[in-house]
Amino acid sequence: MRVLAFDTGYERLGVAVLEKEKGPGRAGEETLLHSDCVRTPPHLAFEDRLLILGEAAEAIIQKWQPDAAALEEVYFEKNAKTAMQVAQVAGMLSYLAARAELPLYTYTPMEVKVAVTGHGAATKRAIAAMLPRLVGIAAGKRLDDEVDAIAVGITCLASVR
Repeated sequence: MRVLAFDTGYERLGVAVLEKEKGPGRAGEETLLHSDCVRTPPHLAFEDRLLILGEAAEAIIQKWQPDAAALEEVYFEKNAKTAMQVAQVAGMLSYLAARAELPLYTYTPMEVKVAVTGHGAATKRAIAAMLPRLVGIAAGKRLDDEVDAIAVGITCLASVR
């Protein structure tokens, strides 16, 4: 199974494509095929940022031909305007998944933390430390959004049978 996972945002959209192989010698092995962080310029109007993100997501769907898509559920405590805009990005990604006939899976932040670290109160640092142990990921600096997208993809591969 190949999953396209997103960490939803409009300034930075974390993206990861992971695959879980079936068959002799590779059964259950997860592989990171692609990860990135799509950035939008802060001076652009929100709708222009949404267009950039949508076009990038469509290109990734076209290139990687995933079997499913996964998102982390939107959760904000403080800024309602930011939460609404992030929710609009999630809606756009949900639409693109449906248009590409991809099943869409969503996960709470706690579900992602448990799937990756085994602990629901894990820190971002703990999640990042676990990724090389779970998937073939090269060492290097990654933005939190990219790390979170990889973690969402791992969660999806672990939970979907």
